Amino acid sequence: MKERLISLDVFRGMTIMLMILVNNPGSWQYVYPPLEHASWHGCTPTDLVFPFFMFIIGVSLGFSIQKFNLPDGAFLKKAIKRGLIIMLIGYLMRLFPFMDIDFSTARIMGVLQRIGLAYIFAAIFINYFKKAQLIWISVIILLGYWVLLYFGSNQPYSLENSLVRKFDLAILGADKLWHGKGIAFDPEGLLSTIPSIVTILIGYFTSLEIIHKKSLKSLVKRLLIGGAMAISLGWIWGYFFPINKSIWTSSYVVYTAGFALIILAILLHIIDVLDYKKWTKIFVAFGTNPLFIFVLSGIWTKTILKIQWGDTNGYTGLFKNVFQPIAGNMNGSLLFAIAHIILFGTIAWILYKKKIIIKV
Repeated sequence: MKERLISLDVFRGMTIMLMILVNNPGSWQYVYPPLEHASWHGCTPTDLVFPFFMFIIGVSLGFSIQKFNLPDGAFLKKAIKRGLIIMLIGYLMRLFPFMDIDFSTARIMGVLQRIGLAYIFAAIFINYFKKAQLIWISVIILLGYWVLLYFGSNQPYSLENSLVRKFDLAILGADKLWHGKGIAFDPEGLLSTIPSIVTILIGYFTSLEIIHKKSLKSLVKRLLIGGAMAISLGWIWGYFFPINKSIWTSSYVVYTAGFALIILAILLHIIDVLDYKKWTKIFVAFGTNPLFIFVLSGIWTKTILKIQWGDTNGYTGLFKNVFQPIAGNMNGSLLFAIAHIILFGTIAWILYKKKIIIKV
């Protein structure tokens, strides 16, 4: 692939924008249902954000291998180093602002920790196996994970008794897990990271389709067909192995990958086939420094949560005193999130115009 496909940058930018939107409502009491995660089984638009980002990482990984053409050892060394740095950044974000740290109760896993760990294992597989072997590895992982969960508990897909929770409790301990659902359970835990590796590998397979395409139109057609088939397979599989982000079920991997393929195909057709590019710049700007923008948004939120605003914190005070009076509860909460997109979009745009790319 000699030309750069802008649609990939746009897809990445859209994903980061949506991630900021769903992570920063003015109040978690006032969130429109599509902007919330499914309570357990099921899939909302918000549940597509994380797998989309991991899918795009896989696509980017394929292009990086072609671009730099590193020897096997050098590629693997670079990939492992990058994955570990991403994991470290995620853990440091968890500890920020580094006051009164209690390492005995500090959560170990998180979004970036999962990305870094899955990235390392995906890179190892890609380094040592060919495409056909990688496809079989992906199938074995997804089916093996299903079998593992099914036989690992008498309530295999429940919050309280799934093997996912039992495994994380045994390895990490209750104090180092997320408690957002009222009990010790980590939606980015260790065992459920295994199938997320396949999400990255599907992105890698997609990069090979793009690199070796005969034409853009034929590529769009193949991605659309592949996406429709994946959505159908994931949906049917979901009747037996429920679609669930929190335990990253195999049906969820296939189902969300289908949507990623279809959205990428649509963007390819609009931007790269029909050549409608004028509207894309802000999305490209967001997609140029995705990790930096994500980390910055997290640090910003944790910072204003520590600032006092009357009898509350800066985050809640900003919503109640500025956005809620303007637009009410639900729309004010949404406007608060949109304001964050504008804020970080401005930063992304400045970096983009100055051609500053912050890499790991």
